[in-house]
Amino acid sequence: MSMDPYEALGVKKTATDAEIKKAYRKIVKTSHPDINPDDKGAEDRFKAASAAYDLLKDPEKRARFDRGEIDASGQETPQHQYYKQYAGAGANPYQSGQGFEGFEDVDLSDFFDEYLRGRGAAGFGGGGGAGFEGREFHAHGADRQYRLEVPFMDAVLGATTRITLPDGKALEVNIPRGIKDGQTLRLKGKGSPGIGKGKPGDALITIHVAEHPTFKREGNDIRVTLPITVDEAVLGAKVEVPTITGKVKVTIPKGASSGQVLRLKGKGVLPTKGKRGDQLVELKIVMPPKIDAELEKCMRAWRTKHGYDPRKGMVT
Repeated sequence: MSMDPYEALGVKKTATDAEIKKAYRKIVKTSHPDINPDDKGAEDRFKAASAAYDLLKDPEKRARFDRGEIDASGQETPQHQYYKQYAGAGANPYQSGQGFEGFEDVDLSDFFDEYLRGRGAAGFGGGGGAGFEGREFHAHGADRQYRLEVPFMDAVLGATTRITLPDGKALEVNIPRGIKDGQTLRLKGKGSPGIGKGKPGDALITIHVAEHPTFKREGNDIRVTLPITVDEAVLGAKVEVPTITGKVKVTIPKGASSGQVLRLKGKGVLPTKGKRGDQLVELKIVMPPKIDAELEKCMRAWRTKHGYDPRKGMVT
């Protein structure tokens, strides 16, 4: 059984989801094997933190762990009352009609995996797929869940990356273009091995998209805040604006205001399925770093002749 997940992340059992997430990200930044290739201790901390976060980020799994129903690796804990309940059911209670009463909410693949691979293997005729009274038993392997943070541009444009699993193995992951935060990728056969001739489980990788300093995604649209000068707002101008596929020229209309939005058609996210979005350019007038005497004189003269009240009509 792995170490206590709260201990692995360095948080209290009462920690909030946000505190758990923050602690995990801190460990990833300081202990990832790719950053510390020669530090075995860092690799161990990263593996422990990854396994701990996979369990604690899921409210249901966290609650079950806190109640002692599963261990730190997510496996079902042995339920001793089952032995007591069925100990007197006869020489082979599992062949009778009452053998599995009360197990409706139990994942049987987890149950057999626990006993065939661990303490109960001898009781069921040994490991290696041997089942009841020497008969073969086969079961699919369990799925394994992972969390992968990807850069914003990789999620938008698609990419291939490698992740290091808690057991130290590397797994190549293809990030499809347009994937959204919170979506899950399924990698067939990359989960736990099956029992006997059972197929291996799958790896379920939940994607977390990192924030970008310039771009913000809204559905398939991309929003950008574009700073413009006072003179560009008054006189209009042609300026460059970044997009996810490179810089383009846009026209700032005369008399532009902060908060005004320009739409660039077809410059948003192109999903694997569906229509490509647009880029929304939100204008933001930025004053010069210093108001010199010339600008101040000009504005005072303009105010005297053309002053206006943009707040007129506001409800008080």
